[in-house]
Amino acid sequence: MTLSENNPVSLFGRKIVSVSQSLGEIIILMRRTLFWIVRAPIDRQNLVYQMVEMGNRTFPVASLTLIFTGMVVALQTGFSMIRVFNEPLYIGTTLGHSIFKELAPVLTGMVFSGRVGAAIAAELGTMKVTEQLDALHTLGTNPVKYLAVPRFIAAFTMLPLLVIYADVMGVAGGYIVSVIQLRIPSTQYIDDITSLDLDIVMHGFLKSFVFALIIVAVSCYKGFTTRGGAEGVGKATTAAVVISMVSILVSDYFVSAILVAAGIG
Repeated sequence: MTLSENNPVSLFGRKIVSVSQSLGEIIILMRRTLFWIVRAPIDRQNLVYQMVEMGNRTFPVASLTLIFTGMVVALQTGFSMIRVFNEPLYIGTTLGHSIFKELAPVLTGMVFSGRVGAAIAAELGTMKVTEQLDALHTLGTNPVKYLAVPRFIAAFTMLPLLVIYADVMGVAGGYIVSVIQLRIPSTQYIDDITSLDLDIVMHGFLKSFVFALIIVAVSCYKGFTTRGGAEGVGKATTAAVVISMVSILVSDYFVSAILVAAGIG
């Protein structure tokens, strides 16, 4: 007795095989990229261009996102503490743990995937469907070396820097609400923030490297494997953003567990 192709078991099996194949191809892409990073000279002009573009795309949105996130966290924490203790206590400490360990790396990674990941998938996807990648092969240029390497290095450089900047913006947003609305002395808020251990900051900072790898690997893979013309470019771009965001949220737990087990944060 044979199973129909539309049988739920068959559909699930084909989906598992497809996902496994995609994961394998992404790992192969990362291995090839690492090979060229180590062996080939880096095109510095292209690398700097990618870094500037990634920063310009993410900087404004990350600024607004984190400064208002810091304001919301401070506001909610303050009023919760007032209900319990009749005073807005531990605002800086609570906000610092929230921003440094989770909110800054995760939200900045989300913004980065939406802005930079989408751009990478769209650019490479357009080059794929217009046969520009085939032209590079014809000219003896390896597309991974020429296109993926600078994007990988730029993402690994810019996302951690943007996370540090997001930390500052989150703390600044919390400061505004704490001092102006909750009437907390600025020195108390600053003391709460500066008393936090460096491991708490490093916890989120180290996460940013994992998130950068996920975003750039998925986006480059989706761009290189785009099919179906302009419609295919749109689908590849959407898939790159959605997969990157979901992967960030899933990996956040496992990376957090590893860092906590290692005594970081």
